[in-house]
Amino acid sequence: MILAGDIGGTKTILALFDWKHERVESVRERTFASADFKSLEEVIAEFLKPPAKSEAPAEEEAEAEADAPEPVAEPPEEPPAIEAACFGVAGPIIENRCKTTNLPWVVDGPALAAYLKVGQVRLLNDLEATAYGLLVLRPDEFVVLNAGAARPVQPTAAMALIAAGTGLGEAILYGDGAAYHPMPSEGGHASFAPTSDLEIDLLRHLRSSYLHVSYERVLSGAGLHAIYEFLRDTKRNEPTWLAERIKVGDPAAVIAEVGLAGQSELCQQALDMFASVYGAEAGNLALKALALNGLYVGGGIAPKLIPKLKDGTFMRAFSAKGRYKALLNSIPVRVIMNPKTALLGAASVASRLQPAQAA
Repeated sequence: MILAGDIGGTKTILALFDWKHERVESVRERTFASADFKSLEEVIAEFLKPPAKSEAPAEEEAEAEADAPEPVAEPPEEPPAIEAACFGVAGPIIENRCKTTNLPWVVDGPALAAYLKVGQVRLLNDLEATAYGLLVLRPDEFVVLNAGAARPVQPTAAMALIAAGTGLGEAILYGDGAAYHPMPSEGGHASFAPTSDLEIDLLRHLRSSYLHVSYERVLSGAGLHAIYEFLRDTKRNEPTWLAERIKVGDPAAVIAEVGLAGQSELCQQALDMFASVYGAEAGNLALKALALNGLYVGGGIAPKLIPKLKDGTFMRAFSAKGRYKALLNSIPVRVIMNPKTALLGAASVASRLQPAQAA
């Protein structure tokens, strides 16, 4: 049995897999609020506890007790034997160790291996884990934004991954002719580069709050809210009902819902700007990686904005690179729709760490 996890600042997903060679469904899976625990070890301990047996209603229990023989004590269920583990963690992994970006945790691979009594625990950056997961997804788990050129897949060409959610992650997958190898990065923290006068004004607005304005400040849940606030303060046309909904709800979710429904011009403009910046940075990444075999859009935001991403705004910004427009239009662009991609990626790596696989 292998243990895999997707460790984020908001939630931690752990799962057990009986994964030998190819993708399988998890045997057990749970999601935890990360902030409720002091360490990943505490989360693992809670996860590995035997599942509680369902209790019968009080009346049924009383009737059953009257007719039932003396109960025989059952031995406590043993925790599953873990052979290997891998965790995707939101933060930079240095020497198999990570100080998480949005949690007061230190996740240490060797310490976890000792805790779990396994030979090795591998830590991956969360986008690196998503990149590994990308390699085991099925065709029906993507939405196509751009089909790209009708050419054979080049075994040594690269793919790239960009993912906006709580933050912004980026990764590159290079091919060696036989397999793809994901490379982690912290490209989401590179400096935001405006491509229009309005985006220049957005940069000025954000610089009043941040000394360094990264792409993550724009391409994230908080970034969509920041774009909305900039447009609100510039155009001053926020209806009262919308201000109240944003105040009591998740701002990014409200802006997305209202904008997609066409109920507010301000929210529609925010989504337009978000999709344009997202496409532009995806195009930047595709150029840097020369991702001829595909640019993939992951994270939690893109699947919720499919109608907006498919209306042309994203792809126009993606390919608006002057003399390289034709090259970028030849690159396939797909949105990852499976929310468990990072978990599957961690599981696929853990499966290769099992003693049986190493023999």
